[in-house]
Amino acid sequence: MEIRTPRLLLRSARPEDLAAMHAVLSDPRATEWWSTPPHADLAQTEVWLAGMIANGDRHPDFVIERDGVVIGKVGFYAPPDIGYILHPDHWGLGLAGEAAQAAIDHVFTVTDLQALTADVDPDNAASIRLLERLGFVRTGFAERTWNVGGEWKNSFYYGLSRSDWLLRAPA
Repeated sequence: MEIRTPRLLLRSARPEDLAAMHAVLSDPRATEWWSTPPHADLAQTEVWLAGMIANGDRHPDFVIERDGVVIGKVGFYAPPDIGYILHPDHWGLGLAGEAAQAAIDHVFTVTDLQALTADVDPDNAASIRLLERLGFVRTGFAERTWNVGGEWKNSFYYGLSRSDWLLRAPA
């Protein structure tokens, strides 16, 4: 499965994506808001990538390529919850928004999901801005929802309905 945007290719993960995804998932800057600490070794990323590959088309979850290089992932490892992560070298360019918009368009086209969800750390201002630009609205808050490397994290919950997505102004 492949989705092209003006600057990116979203595609199904492959075993040869291991080194590139490890570069993302082992970077403490990239994983500051992720659900796990930075990956300690390639074996940990290999297990993670195998899970992404095993989900196949049942879960529209994609690696993100820019100029032929894998720079992150976006999609729905556990639908309807969206997730994304980019290597920090590619932050601040609108690429996460471009990728997420394409993934959302895709999931609303090929599934009957009526709403999407997101779980974001309240201190992750960039991700909150991205979700709100995409039309997600805050639906809740909970304390101590994720234990990441021995540290408890809180969550803001966000939602996006199919009808709101379809009624949005073109980007």
